Amino acid sequence: MGQSDYKILVVDDEVDIIEFITYNLNNEGFMVFSCKNGKEAIELTKKHNPHLILLDVMMPEMDGIETCEEIRKMPGMENTIIAFLTARGEDYSQIAGFEAGGDDYILKPIKPKVLISRIKALLKRFKLSKVENSPVENIIEFNKLKLDREKYLVFKDNKEIILPKKEFELLSLLISVPGKVFTRDEIFSKVWGDDIIVGERTIDVHIRKLREKIGESHIKTVKGVGYKIVT
Repeated sequence: MGQSDYKILVVDDEVDIIEFITYNLNNEGFMVFSCKNGKEAIELTKKHNPHLILLDVMMPEMDGIETCEEIRKMPGMENTIIAFLTARGEDYSQIAGFEAGGDDYILKPIKPKVLISRIKALLKRFKLSKVENSPVENIIEFNKLKLDREKYLVFKDNKEIILPKKEFELLSLLISVPGKVFTRDEIFSKVWGDDIIVGERTIDVHIRKLREKIGESHIKTVKGVGYKIVT
């Protein structure tokens, strides 16, 4: 896919930010749509099925976290990249965003070259996620867990568990080689991508949420190294 084939939705309640981002993305050849609030974002997502959404966190009526949660519930939105735009760098804001199904954070103000670099890195990850989901490995079963990688479904004891995108990808990675210890660097690289910068606590947050949903005993911490799936 060329850059002109990618559809990007920009959601921010500040008009000057929308104009700034749209101008720079248009200059790179991307197809850009925009709106000022979460409700409009949901409607535009249904209409245009964007590959990437830049979503402001602080918005009236429906904030970015709630908007992200609603978009992730929509059929076909499992692989769409969602990056939050925020002027806040607090951990609780980032944690809430990742738990809602976000993929990355971009702090405002941001320089044009940095913005374009981050967008390209995120879209590169979108391409890889399409390639990596080969039909042969769509269904993964281990112990009492079953994953359908094509439909982004997880079952434990034949009961469906709802996981945000990154939690699903993390579990899919760990369960792909039961017993193998995946280092933190491996997890960052394979789940978030080498070019995407996320906070140090990101993996810990996702592991904690996974344990809450599939059970504490399934994921073991190997101190100073990483994590593995156990029986």
